[in-house]
Amino acid sequence: MRLGIGIGWRPEIADEVEALPGIDWVEAVAENLCADHLPDSLVRLRERGVTVVPHGVSLGLGGADRPDPGKLADLAARATLLGAPLVTEHIAFVRAGGARTGSPVLEAGHLLPVARTRAALDVLCENVRIAQDALPVPLALENIAALISWPDEELTEGQFLAELVERTGVRLLIDVANLHTNHVNRGEDPATALDELPVEAIAYVHVAGGVEKDGVWHDTHAHPVTAPVLGVLAELRSRVDPPGVLLERDDAFPPAGELAGELDAIRGTLAKGGAASAAWATPGVPPAVPVAESVRDGVAVAQTALLSALVAGAPAPEGFDRQRLRVQSRALAAKRADVVAKVAPELPEILGSGYREAFLAYAGARPMTAGYRRDALDFAEHLLVAGRPGDDAARRRLTYWWRDRAAPRPPGRATRLARAARSVLVGR
Repeated sequence: MRLGIGIGWRPEIADEVEALPGIDWVEAVAENLCADHLPDSLVRLRERGVTVVPHGVSLGLGGADRPDPGKLADLAARATLLGAPLVTEHIAFVRAGGARTGSPVLEAGHLLPVARTRAALDVLCENVRIAQDALPVPLALENIAALISWPDEELTEGQFLAELVERTGVRLLIDVANLHTNHVNRGEDPATALDELPVEAIAYVHVAGGVEKDGVWHDTHAHPVTAPVLGVLAELRSRVDPPGVLLERDDAFPPAGELAGELDAIRGTLAKGGAASAAWATPGVPPAVPVAESVRDGVAVAQTALLSALVAGAPAPEGFDRQRLRVQSRALAAKRADVVAKVAPELPEILGSGYREAFLAYAGARPMTAGYRRDALDFAEHLLVAGRPGDDAARRRLTYWWRDRAAPRPPGRATRLARAARSVLVGR
């Protein structure tokens, strides 16, 4: 189906999105929607005939474990609630550890790249098939941006995506900003990737802004779309007329007029023409071949080693660029601080200008093992156990906030010692 021109729906710009002219569809982060009712803004958009596509961020289909049935059920419920024609997710892993490695589960809080190896592809394909069977509508998967590269990769990005489509019949969500990011950060040519992947499998396209710092491109979704990203969109348009194109913006939201200007720039790039739209027919998918548990175990060990280096202070795995790992580690901690500040805005209000420094110090010693809301509670608990903040009034406010959400009082000495020992084990 043709989607047209769309924009990412976010609560912060809900009114602006409703008022923007020429919006055919929107995309909403699935995990930010309740399973049983929609925000009024999305209800109004749907009543106007605007399609809403749920976009998942937490399945981790590239991870070593099979997809969590509960998360799949949640995504399916949101697709049904929205009457969506498809759902989308990412080719990424977002957690590691657990029973396969005999170590605590670690959460990245971010999308991390899957190694382009045969073993990782086998695991991904089986996970995708499981997800497809659990969802009521077709699935499309997005290529991600990456700061780091896995050593000894066996396939290019285009080859990896092409084989994924051939083996599963899944559709693709191609993010041209991510192709540009991987060009800057990993030296990969976007044109080559587009030549190698099956463009007829594209369900839609993402366009987003970012910024370059010290030779590293940061896919922020908080900056204007740049000319090089529009250039990659033009490269794609020369090969196929995509069924849909969507502007993403997740932070530092500009006035509606600037959003409209970026949408006009996207329309102008597409209007320059190129190839006609390609008809998509689900390919004949070969029978599934079960993945040996030993293969999943190998992927689990590799992903846990990488994530442990990024969030738990473990040594860098052999073959990785240590400088890039440090950049990625800092980026993960910064994002963690930003998201916690959004889900628990009382914390930066109580701590004032000292919030960020205190949180980054906490995050450097305590990897995230659950969601962001749990992380906010653990951070507050960490401060209170240490007798912080120093200001009595602020500490009382933080105590009341923590008690209201977690427990009658901060944990006793035995609990603190047990948690400290657990943190040491996680960091090994």
